[in-house]
Amino acid sequence: MKLSNRFLTTDSFVHRHVGPSEADVTKMLKLLGFESLESLIEATVPSNIRRREPLALPEAVGESEILEELKGIAEGNRVFRSYIGMGYYDCVTPPVILRNILENPGWYTQYTPYQAEIAQGRLEALLNYQTMVADLTGLPLANASLLDEATAAAEAMSMSYAVTRGKSNGFFVSEDCHPQTIAVVETRAKPLAVDLQVGSHDSIDFDGQDLFGLLVQYPTTDGRLCDYSDLVERAHRAGALVVVATDLLALTLLRPPGEFGADVAVGSSQRFGVPPGFGGPHAAFLSTREDYARRMPGRIVGVSKDADGGVAYRLTIQTREQHIRRDKATSNICTAQVLLAIMAGMYAVYHGPERLTRIARRVHGLTAALAEGLERLGLDVGKGVFFDTLRVRRTERRSAEKIHQAAEARRINLRAYPDGSVGVSLDETTSATDLTALLEVFSGSESLPFSIEDQLRGLDDAICAPFERKSSFLTHDVFHRYHSEHEMLRYINRLESRDLSLTTSMISLGSCTMKLNATTEMIPVTWPEFAALHPFAPADQAKGYAELVRGLEDWLSEITGFAAVSLQPNAGAQGEYTGLLLIRAYHDSRGEEGRDVCLIPVSAHGTNPASAVMAGFEVVSVACDAQGNVDVADLKVKADKHRDNLGALMITYPSTHGVFEEGVREVCEIVHSCGGQVYMDGANMNALVGLARPGDIGADLCHINLHKTFCIPHGGGGPGVGPVAVASHLAPFLPGHPVTGLGGSSSIGPVSAAPYGSPSILPISWIYIRLMGPAGLTKATEVAILNANYMAKCLEKHYPILYTGSSGRVAHEFIVDLRPFKKSAGVEAEDVAKRLMDYGFHAPTMSFPVVGTLMIEPTESESLAELDRFCDALIGIREEIRAIEEGRADREVNLLKKAPHTARAVTATEWNRPYRREDGAYPAPWVKQHKFWPPVARIDNTYGDRNLFCTCPLMEGD
Repeated sequence: MKLSNRFLTTDSFVHRHVGPSEADVTKMLKLLGFESLESLIEATVPSNIRRREPLALPEAVGESEILEELKGIAEGNRVFRSYIGMGYYDCVTPPVILRNILENPGWYTQYTPYQAEIAQGRLEALLNYQTMVADLTGLPLANASLLDEATAAAEAMSMSYAVTRGKSNGFFVSEDCHPQTIAVVETRAKPLAVDLQVGSHDSIDFDGQDLFGLLVQYPTTDGRLCDYSDLVERAHRAGALVVVATDLLALTLLRPPGEFGADVAVGSSQRFGVPPGFGGPHAAFLSTREDYARRMPGRIVGVSKDADGGVAYRLTIQTREQHIRRDKATSNICTAQVLLAIMAGMYAVYHGPERLTRIARRVHGLTAALAEGLERLGLDVGKGVFFDTLRVRRTERRSAEKIHQAAEARRINLRAYPDGSVGVSLDETTSATDLTALLEVFSGSESLPFSIEDQLRGLDDAICAPFERKSSFLTHDVFHRYHSEHEMLRYINRLESRDLSLTTSMISLGSCTMKLNATTEMIPVTWPEFAALHPFAPADQAKGYAELVRGLEDWLSEITGFAAVSLQPNAGAQGEYTGLLLIRAYHDSRGEEGRDVCLIPVSAHGTNPASAVMAGFEVVSVACDAQGNVDVADLKVKADKHRDNLGALMITYPSTHGVFEEGVREVCEIVHSCGGQVYMDGANMNALVGLARPGDIGADLCHINLHKTFCIPHGGGGPGVGPVAVASHLAPFLPGHPVTGLGGSSSIGPVSAAPYGSPSILPISWIYIRLMGPAGLTKATEVAILNANYMAKCLEKHYPILYTGSSGRVAHEFIVDLRPFKKSAGVEAEDVAKRLMDYGFHAPTMSFPVVGTLMIEPTESESLAELDRFCDALIGIREEIRAIEEGRADREVNLLKKAPHTARAVTATEWNRPYRREDGAYPAPWVKQHKFWPPVARIDNTYGDRNLFCTCPLMEGD
């Protein structure tokens, strides 16, 4: 029976997600000259790619209903006490951090801090994180996070190769590293033709193995502490770099890698207050020597100064990054793990060095008590020094099978080794009661022949030389000032107020799709059924995740038109890299190993060529024509020239110029006719969902940015998720995992540390798709296209719109050309970007894909009032430029050149600028009602690069 509309759910979501009302839609369509959304879409989206039938997805449900449905799925996850270790631990997230950062849209809805003047809070928090990592590892330079420990190790391998300039080709990985780390490094090494060698680090022959670097684990995966001092000396004499994968909590007690000569330290900060989340997201770290700064992967926060001479933070030496250097970049990293790095850094701020040391001593002390208890039970735990992990060797007294059975009966997970050993890793949540339960599991008895309290009372838990740490750490004032919750809360809030997020105004970043991250979508992220699971827990404890993953993969397959999906890539650029590895594997399986040329349009995002190089391709650029489309004639020439070794074409659709290219099918056919595969960059899927599918257009695979189209928030620069969707012929090669057995015999191997990358945030996209349903998803796409065309129409009388389709319309984004103003008024794109801050807005994407322009993407979530407000801001700025052009404003000292205007500047006693204070501070009516004050004046980027300083600066008087 079909119910009438009056009896349908009252909390339907589509009209909450889509900003404009029906009346607003009608008004915008009228301006554009269309009667309906359908007629606009018909005139904008090429008919030869248009999908007519609705998506085969579940119908939309209401917000309260979906939480009930997902709660039922979550109940399929059984949360045991996991002592598996392998780099993942239970931990305590301080509630002040949980509520005020992880669950706070003022922290999780920002974009990457490329506009540093309005990202000072986040940048300070990241500088705290870098300082924490540098101090604990004993290496002076740390980045602002990487994706996970395994990929950080792989990045360190590539960095080591670059530092040594390829003088050798071998990289050694100790078999004592975590198995997932070894596997990810193996995946990364293969396309780069690195001779990867895995074995005992004691057996390295530096004279005969031709190594440029080596990777060791400290403590080892089974818990032992090894003295690597002699190994490091021998490696350096042979010209090899040493990478140490390590544990931050252990380093509060252990001699840091930098002190025994390591060149690079990597690891995960997960146990610093970030739940295990079935594997992620978590912030990885990489620290190194200052000499290697320009070879370092990822983003680095540095200290600079602003126009008034004050301290200001910014991302430093960006010239080494992928968006500048493209195929010459140090890495392809575009999304890091900023939100999680901020949490980990705040954990260190909240606890300080003394309490961190106390936590570590407690963990180690409990482990020592467990070791003694196991020995008293007649079990062999080895004679080496350990921190928090023990490996209980096989004994005839009690089999591993019986131990695991007893553990399961008590809802406990232990690590199972292939040789029958049993692993136990303790953490900050472990109690004396837990210790008793563990000992009873190993003994097979309900009562112990000794008292655990007596053991703990008389225990000496000191770390013995040469492993004991002597040096101080976290000495900066920030790690000593905020230990009471009141002070911590104020500090978090103070930093939040220095950042512009989606809670303030629209962030209209072309290609980055900063849309609504609905509260309902975010709520399940911290449910313990999703947050508390260990990634290597037995499959029967993760049936809820299995159902969620299966459903999301099926829906993404339907949306993209492809046969299979892998959710493992934990960033968009990881999705690119994974897709290209799949293409290489496919060609190799057909005996066509020589297909190693990748064609990439010059308009492509910098991650495209950077990912191609990582995957072992040679990049060949393809020109774009005067309309911004792929130059088909040039493509034909390049494809034919490389016919025998053409591997792939990378294309973004709609194009990075914001246009639905009508020749996209022909482009795919040209590449296929020359034996290549077509990789479609899914950055612009927000213009396709429900209207067209990459698989139908002719692509062989694409990646999908769940942190763009499917509502996972950007988190200030991460987390992200970049699944790859593939046609059936590529499905056998999808990523696998050595620990869980994911993937088949043809799998390329893992590309991330955890089997499903960052699974704890997958419920966000799952809920979004269920809330919207097929009609709602299509409506969102249509309104995204409407909003972009409406704004382009409003602005076209004031600014040149650089590219449009043959119909004169844009897709979901458009480019405003600011280049003429450099000559007419001395104004550049950066000046407009900084002046927008005074109007209360984050600038659109600046100087990409065309230098001197702004690329604007409003998304479907912004209301008509917000679109008009942003257009009014740009129109107001145009009038300010006109005043310069006409000589009414000074060419050198004007509203744009002096932007942004801080409260300190406009309230200063002296005002020596040739315009009114009010015009600088309050350029529009809405700013008088609510003003976001940029906390610093324009930052001196050159100074920050010339004077590299990447840890917390000294306080005044220090």
